[in-house]
Amino acid sequence: MFEWITSWFQAEPVPIEIKTDIDHTVNSNKVVVYSKTYCPYCSSTKSLFENLKVPNVKVVELNLLNKGSLIQRGLYEKTGQNTVPNIFINQKHVGGNSDLQALNAQGKLKQLLE
Repeated sequence: MFEWITSWFQAEPVPIEIKTDIDHTVNSNKVVVYSKTYCPYCSSTKSLFENLKVPNVKVVELNLLNKGSLIQRGLYEKTGQNTVPNIFINQKHVGGNSDLQALNAQGKLKQLLE
């Protein structure tokens, strides 16, 4: 009975088109940040890239898109991360803001950006 009740709250599978769009975005850009405009961690991530003068950072503001929640669920399926920012550099998932800040503090971020 518990499975029947919990099935009411399970989300529909993420459409393949959304997953394909995520893959295309990640593969077509050197740096991709999936973000939300009101998120302070996202702002910190975007500021770091701006301060480092990283060109052509692709920022996808999920809260401004009709399918933003579907994209976020697709990102979770792809990366296991359900939070924003969700950051990719050279097609590699690097994590969120804390991960990015740690890479920068360790001097490893500039190597990833090359």
